[in-house]
Amino acid sequence: MMPTMDPVFERLRESRVVAVVMIENEADAVPLARALLAGGITAMELALRTDVALGSLKQVATEVPEMMVGAGTILEKEQVSAAQDAGASFGVAPGTNVKILAAAQDAGFPFAPGIATPTDIESALGFGCRVLKFFPAEGMGGLEYLTSIAAPYRHLGLSYIPLGGVHEGNLKSYTSSPDVLAVGGSWLAPRSLREAGDWAGIESLARRAVGLAGGGGD
Repeated sequence: MMPTMDPVFERLRESRVVAVVMIENEADAVPLARALLAGGITAMELALRTDVALGSLKQVATEVPEMMVGAGTILEKEQVSAAQDAGASFGVAPGTNVKILAAAQDAGFPFAPGIATPTDIESALGFGCRVLKFFPAEGMGGLEYLTSIAAPYRHLGLSYIPLGGVHEGNLKSYTSSPDVLAVGGSWLAPRSLREAGDWAGIESLARRAVGLAGGGGD
């Protein structure tokens, strides 16, 4: 019998599109989350690449509870507990660092490590991971490559979140794959729109993405 999927990842499956953002200005976090939510996107990943990332994550988790927010670019095991304390529902990493996988497993923190090869997949399996980030998706060969490396493990019920080179033009093909849980989109909240405070523009991008992914919208 296949293990049941964590409810957090079931919610990601329903969302189909995860907005991946890097916040430089903490004041942008809440209006950004609200704009994405208004466009139909209910999950976002905040990359831990800036000094305000954890504070921004906490603000979104507290003030926009309808938005499921996760922590991305987790590169140190200490960031696992820091992300949880800030209110992250899940964690994501670009690679398969076994120390981080162990920390997430010990903490009971839903975690999607990054994979690019069968060896990566098997490392993640050793820590009970069943949802994996496929990164860099287009750089590694896109959906054709993912379909090939996923095949030997498909009977285990693994699911993937492609990120890296995913955009409006290929979103529909990715979300049509039975191997894909959801897609990560960094194009949904471009820095130019955030700096301009163009939340309506971000809402429009979100709505188009949701429509292309089969979740309604324009």
